[in-house]
Amino acid sequence: MRTSDSATDTHCPYCALQCGMRLRPEPGGATVAVEERADFPVNRGALCGKGRTAPAVLSSRVRLTQPLVRTHAGQLEPATWEEALDAVAEGLSRTGRTHGPDAVGVFGGGGLTNEKAYALGKFARVALRTSQIDYNGRFCMSSAAAAHQRAFGLDRGLPFPLADIPRTGCVILVGSNLAETMPPALRYLTELKAGGGTLIVIDPRRTRTAEQADLHLAPRPGTDLALALGLLHLIVAEGRTDEEFIAARTTGWEETRAAAMAHWPELVERITGIPVPRLREAVALFCAPESAMVLTARGPEQQSKGTDTVGAWINLCLATGRAGRPLSGYGCLTGQGNGQGGREHGQKADQLPGYRKLTDPAARAHVAEVWGVDPDSLPGPGRSAYELLDALGTDVKALLLMGSNPVVSAPRAGHVEDRIRSLDFLAVADVVLSETAALADVVLPVTQWAEETGTTTNLEGRVLLRRRALTPPPGVRSDLDVLHGLAARLGVEKGFPTEPEEVFEELRRASAGGPADYSGITYARIEAEQGVFWPCPAGPEGTEGTEDPPGTERLFLDRFATDDGRARFVPVSHRDAAEVPDADYPLLLTTGRVVAQYQSGAQTRRVDELNAAAPGPFVELHPRLAARIGAVEGSPLAVTSRRGRAVAPARITDTIRADTVFMPFHWPGEGRANTLTNPALDPTSRMPEFKVCAVRVEPA
Repeated sequence: MRTSDSATDTHCPYCALQCGMRLRPEPGGATVAVEERADFPVNRGALCGKGRTAPAVLSSRVRLTQPLVRTHAGQLEPATWEEALDAVAEGLSRTGRTHGPDAVGVFGGGGLTNEKAYALGKFARVALRTSQIDYNGRFCMSSAAAAHQRAFGLDRGLPFPLADIPRTGCVILVGSNLAETMPPALRYLTELKAGGGTLIVIDPRRTRTAEQADLHLAPRPGTDLALALGLLHLIVAEGRTDEEFIAARTTGWEETRAAAMAHWPELVERITGIPVPRLREAVALFCAPESAMVLTARGPEQQSKGTDTVGAWINLCLATGRAGRPLSGYGCLTGQGNGQGGREHGQKADQLPGYRKLTDPAARAHVAEVWGVDPDSLPGPGRSAYELLDALGTDVKALLLMGSNPVVSAPRAGHVEDRIRSLDFLAVADVVLSETAALADVVLPVTQWAEETGTTTNLEGRVLLRRRALTPPPGVRSDLDVLHGLAARLGVEKGFPTEPEEVFEELRRASAGGPADYSGITYARIEAEQGVFWPCPAGPEGTEGTEDPPGTERLFLDRFATDDGRARFVPVSHRDAAEVPDADYPLLLTTGRVVAQYQSGAQTRRVDELNAAAPGPFVELHPRLAARIGAVEGSPLAVTSRRGRAVAPARITDTIRADTVFMPFHWPGEGRANTLTNPALDPTSRMPEFKVCAVRVEPA
C-alpha cells in the first residue's frame, strides 16, 4: 500500500553512489515506478539497470513476508513475530549465560542505514555486552581506510566531491571498473577526457573502463604495490617531486624516498610485467598538469598488503604535491551503499559512533554518557570480520546477522559455510531468504529501502536521506523494530527507539566532537541541501538553524587531520602475495563484479531482467591459455585452489592477461568464486586477499 499519491525523492539501495531517484506509486499502490531525478548532483538522473529494476525485489513473490523458525524436524516454518523474537532472545541469552557474552557474535552489513548500523553496534555492546561485532564492509575499503588514517589522520572515501574529477588534469584509476560497478559515475571520466584531462587505468583486464583510458597498464595481480613504488622511483629520478609541498606539509619523506629508490624500473618491470617505457609514460601523464588524482578500489585494496599498497599510491600524491590542494588528492571509491557510514557509527569491531576508537578512554566516556551506561561496561575491540566468521562454532557459538550473505561473499566460503552450520544458534534478519538465511534457526523478514526512512553516507562523505515511499507488507518489520524487541527481551527496556529520526538525533549526539561529526546534520538540512558532507559539527548552543556551520565538502585544504597538521609519508616495500603460482597451481585468479549483478546477488539474482543479462558465473581466460588447456567457449572449466573447486563456463577473451583468470563472485553453488579465494589478512586492516590466489584450470 502506498503512503501517498505523490512521488517520493529517495536513493538507490545498491552501490555507494547512492544515486538519486524518484519513486511514483503505480496504479493500485502495491509497488512503485522508478523515475529519473535530474536535480540530484551525483548521478544527474542517470541510473544503471540495477537501480531501474530495484522495485522488483519489493514483490512478495521474491521477498520474505513472515518470520520463520526451524522446527525439531529441521525445517523452517512460519511463526508469529512474538514466537520468533522470543526464540532469538532465548538463543542469544542462553549462549551468553552458558559461555559468556563473547560467545555471542553480531555480523552487520554495509547496506544498513546509519540509523540501523548505529543501533546494531549499540545493541551488541549494551544489550549483549559482547565485543564480537564486525560487518561485511571490512571486505570493502578497510585497507584504504587504514591507509587514509595513517597518512592523513582521517578516513573519508573521497576527500572531495565527485564533481571535482572532471576538472582535474589527470586521474590514475587503480583496480576499478566503474563502467560495470558504478555505471552512472563513468560520466565523470568521460567529462574529464572531454575537457582535456587524461585517464590512466591500472587493471589486469582490459575492462569497459580501461577501454576509455589514454593509457592502460595491466600488471600481474598482486603487484600494484611494486607498480606504485616504481612510478615514485621515476618521479624522484626525473626531478618531478614538489619539494616545497613536501617540506611545508608532510613528514617522513627521506625514509619513503629511500624505500622507493630500491624499486628501480627494470625490477618493477620484472615484477609487474609492465615495460619500463610504459612506466615512464604514466609518470609523464600524471606529472604534466598542475592537478591530478589517484583513485583506488578493490583491486589494490583486497590484498594481504592492501594498506601498504594504498599507502604507496598516497605517497605518490604527496611527493608530487597532489594532496591537500584543490582538484588534487587521493580517494577511495567505496563499494557498498553505506560502507562509509556503516563503519563510522559502530558496526566495526574497534570503533564507536563518530569514528571514535574503542580503546580511547575519552571516546568511551563520551559515548557511554549518551547511552546512559558506565564506560567500564563497554567491551573492548573484538575480532575482524573474517576472524569472527572463522571463530563461529568454537569461540563464538551464537550469531545475530543483519543484511549480509557470507556463505557467498566471504573468502574461503566453503569453510565459512561449515563454520556457520556448526553454530549452536543463528538468527538472520534480511529481506530475502539468502543462502545464509536458509541455514538459520530463526529468519526475520525486514523492511527494504523503499519501505523505510533513514540516512546513508555515500562515497563522497555526503550524508543522504532515503524517504519511505511504501507501506511494508503485513508481517514485515524494520531492523529497528527487531532490535527494540530483542533489547526489551534481554532486559534493556529503553534506548532502542524504532523511529529512524529519533535514532539519528541520538547518533548526532554520540558523534559530536568525533572525527566523523554529524552533530550539525539534520533530516531537514539533508533535504534542503541535497545531502550534507561530514564532518559537520553543530553550531554553538542556541544557534541551531541558519548559523550551523556548513558541511565540509573538501578536506585537507588547510591542514591534514593529524596532530601537527602534516600528512605522513609511510615507507613501504613490495612483497609477494600470500600465494604465488607454482607447479601445482600455476595461474592467478582474480575476482570481481559484472554490471547486472550486485555483491552476493541475494537481491539482484531475484530480478528477471538482471538475470537475463547475467545468468550465471563464468571463467574468463586468454585464448593462449584456452588453447593450452583445451578449453572451448562455453564449455565447463574447473578452477581449483588450495581451498576448493569451482566449475563455470569458459569465456575466452584477449582482454585478460594470459597468466590470469577472472571469475565474478555473485553466485552460490558450484560456480561460487569465493570457494577459491584466500583469507590471508592484511596485518593492519584485516582485509582478506580476495583479489589474488594461485589456481589451476582444466576442462571439467
